[in-house]
Amino acid sequence: MASEEVLKAVFPFLEGVDLASCMAVCKLWKDIARDDFFWKCLCAKRWPSICKRPNPSTLTYYNLYRTFYKRQHRRILLPPRISFDDLDFFIDIWAENVLLFSEVVPGSVLQAGFRIPASGVSEMLKFQLEGSEYKMTFPVEPRFTIPSGQNQNVSVSVMVGRKDSKKVARIINKSMFDYIDRSSYRALAFDYLDIAPGYPFLSGIRAWISLLFMEDKKEDLMDVFGIQMDFCDVANSKEEVLWLLDMLDWK
Repeated sequence: MASEEVLKAVFPFLEGVDLASCMAVCKLWKDIARDDFFWKCLCAKRWPSICKRPNPSTLTYYNLYRTFYKRQHRRILLPPRISFDDLDFFIDIWAENVLLFSEVVPGSVLQAGFRIPASGVSEMLKFQLEGSEYKMTFPVEPRFTIPSGQNQNVSVSVMVGRKDSKKVARIINKSMFDYIDRSSYRALAFDYLDIAPGYPFLSGIRAWISLLFMEDKKEDLMDVFGIQMDFCDVANSKEEVLWLLDMLDWK
């Protein structure tokens, strides 16, 4: 059996990456591996229905496979148009109608985070705080306590202001801390962001805010020592967070 016939018998059993590697061996292998029949076989494994047409919409099955066989690499973001130095975050927390916490937190402080207290913090919470996801954290001083029951009726509102344009946008609107994760010592609340009308296809993006606590000596109370906010549904880096904030419905 001639070498060409051997290659033509073997190539249909190769995966796309391997078949593409064969094209780099020599001119003979490249010419044989470029036969669109082999690439049609690969396309038929992934997208059987598209092979029912006489000809692929991309002219060749090789081009079709090369274009769509894997997800495109993540695109590099352009530098954000705003920075955390341009922002102030207005955070208010209530228990029923009693105001527990009300502060204007500069963006630079929220971005910088804080050192974990030396004692009293669970190992699981330390692990969460040191994770790779981009989350904005700051200490609560003075600390406050909240009821530890699931029906504690503690709510939060978060607004953000831009120093450059003097505009304000809403991040969280009086949302309840409905879920308490006792394994990582966090109480969580969320709300859906108000995105500017200029981005009609962006919806359902959540802002999360967590109260970080240590168990109080009184079993029915949680000692809150920090607050954490993130947009990890869609934004996992500083640049992505800033682009997302820039797309809010600023008033």
